[in-house]
Amino acid sequence: MRRMSSADRLIPPQGNPAEMFLRHPGNPIITAADLPSVVNAVFNPGATVFEGETLLLLRVEERTGLSHLVVGRSPNGYSNWTVERDRGMFAQTSTFEEHWGIEDPRITQVGNEYLIVYTGYSTTGALVLLASTRDFVHFDRRGVLQPPEDKDAALFPTRFGGRWALIHRPTPQMPGVGTHIWLSWSPDLRHFGDAKVLLAARHGAWWDANKVGLGPPPMLTHAGWLVCYHGVHTTPSGAIYRLGLALLDRDDPTRVVARSNEWVFGPSTHYERTGDVADVVFPCGWILDDDGDTIRMYYGAADSVVCLATASLKALLDHVMTHPCAEGDSSHLPAPPTAPTIGDSS
Repeated sequence: MRRMSSADRLIPPQGNPAEMFLRHPGNPIITAADLPSVVNAVFNPGATVFEGETLLLLRVEERTGLSHLVVGRSPNGYSNWTVERDRGMFAQTSTFEEHWGIEDPRITQVGNEYLIVYTGYSTTGALVLLASTRDFVHFDRRGVLQPPEDKDAALFPTRFGGRWALIHRPTPQMPGVGTHIWLSWSPDLRHFGDAKVLLAARHGAWWDANKVGLGPPPMLTHAGWLVCYHGVHTTPSGAIYRLGLALLDRDDPTRVVARSNEWVFGPSTHYERTGDVADVVFPCGWILDDDGDTIRMYYGAADSVVCLATASLKALLDHVMTHPCAEGDSSHLPAPPTAPTIGDSS
Protein backbone atom coordinates (compact mmCIF):
# COMPACT_ATOMS: atom_id res chain seq x y z
CA MET A 1 0.00 0.00 0.00
CA ARG A 2 1.29 3.46 -0.89
CA ARG A 3 2.32 5.40 2.25
CA MET A 4 2.14 9.19 2.33
CA SER A 5 2.38 11.56 5.28
CA SER A 6 -0.57 13.64 6.38
CA ALA A 7 1.41 16.68 5.29
CA ASP A 8 0.73 15.66 1.71
CA ARG A 9 -2.70 17.21 1.96
CA LEU A 10 -1.01 20.61 2.38
CA ILE A 11 0.69 20.40 -1.01
CA PRO A 12 -1.33 22.40 -3.58
CA PRO A 13 -2.78 19.91 -6.08
CA GLN A 14 -1.63 20.31 -9.64
CA GLY A 15 -4.01 20.63 -12.58
CA ASN A 16 -5.42 22.81 -15.30
CA PRO A 17 -6.14 26.22 -13.70
CA ALA A 18 -9.25 26.51 -15.86
CA GLU A 19 -10.79 23.50 -14.09
CA MET A 20 -12.66 23.92 -10.82
CA PHE A 21 -11.36 20.67 -9.30
CA LEU A 22 -7.64 20.27 -8.58
CA ARG A 23 -6.04 16.84 -8.70
CA HIS A 24 -4.30 15.50 -5.63
CA PRO A 25 -0.53 15.15 -6.28
CA GLY A 26 -0.60 11.57 -4.99
CA ASN A 27 -3.03 10.37 -7.66
CA PRO A 28 -3.99 7.66 -8.23
CA ILE A 29 -4.59 7.13 -4.52
CA ILE A 30 -5.64 3.45 -4.86
CA THR A 31 -4.78 1.02 -7.65
CA ALA A 32 -5.28 -2.68 -8.30
CA ALA A 33 -1.71 -3.25 -7.08
CA ASP A 34 -2.71 -1.93 -3.64
CA LEU A 35 -5.15 -4.78 -3.05
CA PRO A 36 -3.91 -7.90 -1.27
CA SER A 37 -5.02 -10.20 -4.10
CA VAL A 38 -4.80 -10.00 -7.87
CA VAL A 39 -7.69 -8.04 -9.42
CA ASN A 40 -8.23 -6.28 -12.73
CA ALA A 41 -9.17 -2.79 -11.50
CA VAL A 42 -10.50 -0.69 -8.63
CA PHE A 43 -12.57 2.44 -9.37
CA ASN A 44 -15.82 4.44 -8.97
CA PRO A 45 -15.97 4.60 -5.14
CA GLY A 46 -18.82 5.83 -3.00
CA ALA A 47 -17.59 8.04 -0.15
CA THR A 48 -18.65 9.01 3.37
CA VAL A 49 -17.30 9.77 6.85
CA PHE A 50 -17.52 6.86 9.27
CA GLU A 51 -16.12 6.70 12.82
CA GLY A 52 -13.96 9.75 12.19
CA GLU A 53 -12.34 8.38 9.04
CA THR A 54 -12.96 8.73 5.32
CA LEU A 55 -14.58 5.52 4.12
CA LEU A 56 -14.71 4.57 0.46
CA LEU A 57 -16.85 1.76 -0.88
CA LEU A 58 -14.67 0.68 -3.78
CA ARG A 59 -15.80 -1.05 -6.92
CA VAL A 60 -13.37 -3.94 -7.43
CA GLU A 61 -13.44 -5.73 -10.75
CA GLU A 62 -11.99 -9.23 -10.56
CA ARG A 63 -10.32 -10.90 -13.49
CA THR A 64 -13.55 -12.81 -14.02
CA GLY A 65 -15.03 -9.50 -15.18
CA LEU A 66 -17.53 -9.38 -12.29
CA SER A 67 -17.42 -6.55 -9.74
CA HIS A 68 -18.16 -6.25 -6.02
CA LEU A 69 -17.69 -3.57 -3.35
CA VAL A 70 -15.01 -3.44 -0.64
CA VAL A 71 -14.17 -0.94 2.09
CA GLY A 72 -11.17 1.39 1.97
CA ARG A 73 -10.34 3.67 4.92
CA SER A 74 -8.06 6.64 5.54
CA PRO A 75 -7.58 8.77 8.67
CA ASN A 76 -7.24 11.96 6.63
CA GLY A 77 -8.92 11.12 3.33
CA TYR A 78 -5.74 11.70 1.36
CA SER A 79 -3.23 8.99 2.21
CA ASN A 80 -2.49 5.89 4.34
CA TRP A 81 -5.37 3.95 2.81
CA THR A 82 -6.27 0.56 4.24
CA VAL A 83 -8.27 -1.68 1.91
CA GLU A 84 -10.27 -4.31 3.80
CA ARG A 85 -10.53 -7.03 1.20
CA ASP A 86 -13.05 -9.10 3.19
CA ARG A 87 -15.27 -6.21 4.31
CA GLY A 88 -17.91 -4.97 1.94
CA MET A 89 -20.75 -6.12 -0.28
CA PHE A 90 -20.21 -9.15 -2.44
CA ALA A 91 -22.43 -9.91 -5.40
CA GLN A 92 -25.13 -12.51 -4.85
CA THR A 93 -24.58 -14.13 -8.22
CA SER A 94 -27.29 -16.72 -7.60
CA THR A 95 -29.91 -13.95 -7.82
CA PHE A 96 -31.43 -12.33 -10.88
CA GLU A 97 -30.56 -8.82 -9.70
CA GLU A 98 -26.82 -9.35 -9.07
CA HIS A 99 -26.09 -12.27 -11.35
CA TRP A 100 -23.18 -10.54 -13.11
CA GLY A 101 -21.95 -8.35 -10.25
CA ILE A 102 -22.61 -5.05 -8.49
CA GLU A 103 -21.17 -1.64 -9.29
CA ASP A 104 -20.87 2.09 -8.66
CA PRO A 105 -22.29 2.77 -5.15
CA ARG A 106 -23.56 6.14 -3.94
CA ILE A 107 -23.78 6.55 -0.14
CA THR A 108 -26.33 8.77 1.60
CA GLN A 109 -26.20 9.12 5.38
CA VAL A 110 -29.53 9.47 7.17
CA GLY A 111 -28.99 9.66 10.93
CA ASN A 112 -26.95 6.63 11.97
CA GLU A 113 -27.92 4.68 8.86
CA TYR A 114 -26.11 4.69 5.52
CA LEU A 115 -28.28 4.15 2.45
CA ILE A 116 -26.31 2.67 -0.43
CA VAL A 117 -27.83 2.93 -3.88
CA TYR A 118 -25.89 0.79 -6.34
CA THR A 119 -26.10 -0.80 -9.76
CA GLY A 120 -26.86 -4.49 -10.15
CA TYR A 121 -25.78 -6.18 -13.35
CA SER A 122 -28.77 -8.43 -13.87
CA THR A 123 -29.40 -10.99 -16.59
CA THR A 124 -31.54 -8.44 -18.45
CA GLY A 125 -29.38 -5.37 -17.90
CA ALA A 126 -28.40 -2.79 -15.32
CA LEU A 127 -30.86 -1.93 -12.56
CA VAL A 128 -30.93 0.19 -9.39
CA LEU A 129 -30.70 -1.51 -6.00
CA LEU A 130 -30.75 -0.32 -2.38
CA ALA A 131 -28.90 -1.61 0.67
CA SER A 132 -28.46 -0.12 4.13
CA THR A 133 -25.86 -0.49 6.86
CA ARG A 134 -24.82 0.97 10.19
CA ASP A 135 -21.33 -0.53 10.39
CA PHE A 136 -20.23 -1.37 6.82
CA VAL A 137 -19.92 -4.98 7.95
CA HIS A 138 -23.55 -6.07 7.82
CA PHE A 139 -25.62 -4.95 4.82
CA ASP A 140 -29.39 -5.21 4.54
CA ARG A 141 -30.41 -5.58 0.90
CA ARG A 142 -33.70 -3.76 0.42
CA GLY A 143 -34.53 -4.62 -3.16
CA VAL A 144 -34.89 -3.14 -6.61
CA LEU A 145 -35.69 0.59 -6.86
CA GLN A 146 -35.69 0.84 -10.66
CA PRO A 147 -35.82 -2.00 -13.23
CA PRO A 148 -33.51 -2.36 -16.26
CA GLU A 149 -32.12 -0.38 -17.94
CA ASP A 150 -31.34 2.12 -15.20
CA LYS A 151 -28.30 3.24 -13.19
CA ASP A 152 -26.35 6.28 -11.89
CA ALA A 153 -28.74 6.67 -8.95
CA ALA A 154 -28.64 8.28 -5.50
CA LEU A 155 -31.05 9.32 -2.75
CA PHE A 156 -31.37 12.71 -1.11
CA PRO A 157 -30.61 12.58 2.66
CA THR A 158 -33.96 14.13 3.58
CA ARG A 159 -37.60 13.67 2.65
CA PHE A 160 -39.73 16.25 0.89
CA GLY A 161 -43.35 16.32 2.02
CA GLY A 162 -42.87 12.86 3.52
CA ARG A 163 -41.48 11.37 0.29
CA TRP A 164 -38.01 10.17 -0.65
CA ALA A 165 -36.48 11.54 -3.85
CA LEU A 166 -34.28 9.41 -6.11
CA ILE A 167 -32.13 10.75 -8.93
CA HIS A 168 -31.50 8.08 -11.57
CA ARG A 169 -30.71 7.60 -15.24
CA PRO A 170 -32.92 5.29 -17.32
CA THR A 171 -31.56 4.18 -20.68
CA PRO A 172 -34.23 4.12 -23.37
CA GLN A 173 -34.19 1.20 -25.78
CA MET A 174 -35.25 3.38 -28.72
CA PRO A 175 -32.08 4.68 -30.43
CA GLY A 176 -31.55 8.38 -30.92
CA VAL A 177 -33.84 9.84 -28.24
CA GLY A 178 -31.08 10.70 -25.77
CA THR A 179 -30.35 9.48 -22.24
CA HIS A 180 -31.41 11.85 -19.47
CA ILE A 181 -31.34 12.28 -15.68
CA TRP A 182 -34.70 11.65 -14.00
CA LEU A 183 -36.19 12.25 -10.54
CA SER A 184 -38.66 9.78 -8.97
CA TRP A 185 -40.52 9.77 -5.65
CA SER A 186 -41.34 7.14 -3.03
CA PRO A 187 -43.23 7.07 0.29
CA ASP A 188 -41.40 3.96 1.53
CA LEU A 189 -38.18 3.39 -0.46
CA ARG A 190 -39.88 0.53 -2.30
CA HIS A 191 -42.53 1.97 -4.57
CA PHE A 192 -41.38 4.76 -6.88
CA GLY A 193 -43.39 6.95 -9.23
CA ASP A 194 -44.28 10.52 -10.19
CA ALA A 195 -41.15 10.50 -12.37
CA LYS A 196 -39.96 13.38 -14.52
CA VAL A 197 -36.88 14.42 -16.45
CA LEU A 198 -34.66 16.52 -14.18
CA LEU A 199 -31.67 17.26 -16.44
CA ALA A 200 -31.98 16.45 -20.10
CA ALA A 201 -28.99 15.70 -22.28
CA ARG A 202 -28.42 18.50 -24.73
CA HIS A 203 -27.80 17.92 -28.42
CA GLY A 204 -25.48 19.06 -31.15
CA ALA A 205 -21.95 20.13 -30.17
CA TRP A 206 -22.54 20.50 -26.42
CA TRP A 207 -20.14 18.70 -24.07
CA ASP A 208 -23.14 16.93 -22.49
CA ALA A 209 -25.02 16.09 -25.66
CA ASN A 210 -27.07 12.88 -26.00
CA LYS A 211 -26.11 11.25 -22.68
CA VAL A 212 -25.81 12.46 -19.08
CA GLY A 213 -25.78 10.76 -15.67
CA LEU A 214 -25.45 11.60 -11.98
CA GLY A 215 -22.06 11.75 -10.27
CA PRO A 216 -22.03 11.84 -6.42
CA PRO A 217 -25.22 12.22 -4.36
CA PRO A 218 -26.60 15.79 -4.28
CA MET A 219 -24.96 18.04 -1.66
CA LEU A 220 -27.04 20.47 0.40
CA THR A 221 -25.66 24.04 0.42
CA HIS A 222 -27.01 27.42 1.51
CA ALA A 223 -27.95 28.03 -2.13
CA GLY A 224 -29.72 24.71 -2.70
CA TRP A 225 -28.76 21.18 -3.74
CA LEU A 226 -25.50 21.10 -5.68
CA VAL A 227 -25.43 18.37 -8.32
CA CYS A 228 -22.34 17.13 -10.14
CA TYR A 229 -23.13 15.13 -13.26
CA HIS A 230 -21.24 13.58 -16.13
CA GLY A 231 -21.79 14.31 -19.78
CA VAL A 232 -20.63 12.06 -22.59
CA HIS A 233 -19.19 13.77 -25.65
CA THR A 234 -18.87 11.46 -28.64
CA THR A 235 -15.92 11.99 -30.97
CA PRO A 236 -14.54 10.01 -33.92
CA SER A 237 -12.02 8.50 -31.48
CA GLY A 238 -14.62 7.51 -28.87
CA ALA A 239 -16.47 8.98 -25.90
CA ILE A 240 -15.12 11.55 -23.41
CA TYR A 241 -16.64 11.67 -19.91
CA ARG A 242 -16.54 15.15 -18.33
CA LEU A 243 -18.25 16.74 -15.32
CA GLY A 244 -20.62 19.66 -15.01
CA LEU A 245 -22.74 21.31 -12.31
CA ALA A 246 -26.38 22.09 -11.61
CA LEU A 247 -28.22 23.62 -8.67
CA LEU A 248 -31.64 22.47 -7.46
CA ASP A 249 -34.10 24.31 -5.24
CA ARG A 250 -33.64 23.44 -1.56
CA ASP A 251 -37.33 22.70 -0.95
CA ASP A 252 -38.36 21.52 -4.42
CA PRO A 253 -35.58 19.50 -6.07
CA THR A 254 -37.61 19.20 -9.28
CA ARG A 255 -36.85 22.89 -9.88
CA VAL A 256 -33.49 23.48 -11.55
CA VAL A 257 -32.21 26.84 -10.27
CA ALA A 258 -29.14 26.87 -12.52
CA ARG A 259 -27.15 24.64 -14.82
CA SER A 260 -23.68 25.57 -15.98
CA ASN A 261 -22.95 25.79 -19.65
CA GLU A 262 -19.35 24.54 -19.35
CA TRP A 263 -17.79 21.35 -18.11
CA VAL A 264 -15.63 21.87 -15.01
CA PHE A 265 -13.48 18.73 -14.92
CA GLY A 266 -12.37 16.33 -17.62
CA PRO A 267 -9.73 13.69 -18.36
CA SER A 268 -6.28 15.10 -19.07
CA THR A 269 -3.67 13.06 -17.16
CA HIS A 270 -2.24 9.74 -18.29
CA TYR A 271 -4.17 7.80 -15.62
CA GLU A 272 -7.45 9.35 -16.82
CA ARG A 273 -6.79 8.99 -20.52
CA THR A 274 -5.34 5.47 -20.52
CA GLY A 275 -6.95 2.42 -18.96
CA ASP A 276 -9.72 -0.11 -19.51
CA VAL A 277 -12.00 2.70 -20.74
CA ALA A 278 -10.02 5.71 -21.91
CA ASP A 279 -10.95 9.36 -21.28
CA VAL A 280 -13.19 8.85 -18.27
CA VAL A 281 -13.49 10.71 -14.96
CA PHE A 282 -16.37 9.23 -12.98
CA PRO A 283 -17.12 10.28 -9.36
CA CYS A 284 -19.57 8.44 -7.14
CA GLY A 285 -18.77 10.24 -3.88
CA TRP A 286 -17.72 13.58 -2.44
CA ILE A 287 -17.26 14.92 1.09
CA LEU A 288 -17.49 18.47 2.45
CA ASP A 289 -14.72 19.07 4.99
CA ASP A 290 -15.26 20.64 8.41
CA ASP A 291 -14.07 24.01 7.09
CA GLY A 292 -17.39 24.22 5.22
CA ASP A 293 -15.72 24.97 1.88
CA THR A 294 -13.30 22.22 0.82
CA ILE A 295 -14.91 19.43 -1.19
CA ARG A 296 -13.02 16.17 -1.65
CA MET A 297 -14.27 14.34 -4.72
CA TYR A 298 -13.35 10.67 -5.17
CA TYR A 299 -13.52 9.39 -8.72
CA GLY A 300 -12.66 6.50 -10.97
CA ALA A 301 -10.19 7.26 -13.74
CA ALA A 302 -10.35 5.35 -17.03
CA ASP A 303 -12.34 2.61 -15.24
CA SER A 304 -9.03 1.47 -13.74
CA VAL A 305 -7.91 3.43 -10.63
CA VAL A 306 -9.22 5.59 -7.78
CA CYS A 307 -8.31 9.28 -7.68
CA LEU A 308 -8.99 12.39 -5.62
CA ALA A 309 -9.59 16.02 -6.56
CA THR A 310 -10.50 19.00 -4.38
CA ALA A 311 -12.56 22.12 -4.99
CA SER A 312 -13.94 25.14 -3.17
CA LEU A 313 -17.69 24.92 -2.56
CA LYS A 314 -17.96 28.69 -2.87
CA ALA A 315 -16.15 28.61 -6.21
CA LEU A 316 -18.43 25.86 -7.54
CA LEU A 317 -21.57 27.77 -6.53
CA ASP A 318 -20.20 30.97 -8.02
CA HIS A 319 -19.43 29.13 -11.24
CA VAL A 320 -22.83 27.50 -11.68
CA MET A 321 -24.58 30.82 -11.01
CA THR A 322 -22.34 32.90 -13.27
CA HIS A 323 -22.04 30.44 -16.18
CA PRO A 324 -25.69 29.57 -16.75
CA CYS A 325 -27.16 28.01 -19.86
CA ALA A 326 -28.13 30.57 -22.47
CA GLU A 327 -31.59 32.05 -22.07
CA GLY A 328 -34.02 30.04 -24.12
CA ASP A 329 -31.80 26.96 -24.07
CA SER A 330 -33.87 23.78 -24.32
CA SER A 331 -31.70 21.70 -21.97
CA HIS A 332 -34.72 21.01 -19.76
CA LEU A 333 -36.39 19.20 -22.64
CA PRO A 334 -35.58 15.77 -24.11
CA ALA A 335 -33.12 15.97 -26.98
CA PRO A 336 -34.41 15.42 -30.50
CA PRO A 337 -33.43 12.16 -32.22
CA THR A 338 -29.73 11.85 -32.96
CA ALA A 339 -27.31 9.07 -33.78
CA PRO A 340 -26.89 6.58 -30.89
CA THR A 341 -24.08 7.36 -28.44
CA ILE A 342 -20.92 5.30 -28.88
CA GLY A 343 -19.72 3.30 -25.89
CA ASP A 344 -21.27 2.81 -22.44
CA SER A 345 -18.67 3.13 -19.68
CA SER A 346 -21.41 4.16 -17.31
